[in-house]
Amino acid sequence: MTKMPTDRLREEVARLAPWFHNIDLGNGIQTAPEHFLGDYPRFKFERFGPALPEDMTGKTVLDIGCNAGFYSVEMKRRGATRVLGIDSDERYLAQARLATEALGFTGVEFAKLSVYDVASLGEKFDLVIFMGVLYHLRHPLLALDLIREHVAGDMMLFQTLQRGSDDVCEVPEDHPFYVPGTYDAPAYFDDPGYPKMHFIEREYAHDWTNWWAPNHAASEAMLRASGFTVEARPERDVYLCRVAPVPYAEYGPAAVYPARGPEQGGSK
Repeated sequence: MTKMPTDRLREEVARLAPWFHNIDLGNGIQTAPEHFLGDYPRFKFERFGPALPEDMTGKTVLDIGCNAGFYSVEMKRRGATRVLGIDSDERYLAQARLATEALGFTGVEFAKLSVYDVASLGEKFDLVIFMGVLYHLRHPLLALDLIREHVAGDMMLFQTLQRGSDDVCEVPEDHPFYVPGTYDAPAYFDDPGYPKMHFIEREYAHDWTNWWAPNHAASEAMLRASGFTVEARPERDVYLCRVAPVPYAEYGPAAVYPARGPEQGGSK
């Protein structure tokens, strides 16, 4: 634990409020003890954590949208050699730095960076954590494409807000424009198990940055389309994936606006 005086630590926690991650910093100090979800995200991590390797020794981890750094710390706790957390919010990054200092963890790095600019990192990681971000993005599939192309070296832990059916229906490899022999639209578009992205035009839970809520079928379909296979689903909205061949890669980059890495002159 940190040598920072308890009173000063309490002051810093209060100064950086509100916190979305409730983190136990010791000495009776929690960052969000009255979180509307409870002891979040610890209770969630306890349910899906066993799906990840218990020993991360020698592994590198990129935590995209790291918020206050809960998952970054947990990966360092498991022995990861290099952990980098990125976020576009300076306050979250300040929270993450305070939390890791208070918990006595060294070697966890944090940087201000958007998911759309991950190409600028110029390296691939053994594990990419991409949790609680997709539904906040205006361009979610682009983000998945860029992660797969530039930073995902092996595994990705993915989570998103999901709404709608948990069913998955069979869809054709090549969709016909009409039901053969008719001018009728195929019925599977109305099937609850068809991949759907629900678009939220205004606010969701008083948050105007919540744009999307895929159903289960859409989450898995988007992952596959970006070049990931789902190896485990430890929770309804959590997927452990591995990199796989990108569909239609022979036709060029999957990303409509592919970011350029450092070797190509920087990010575009």
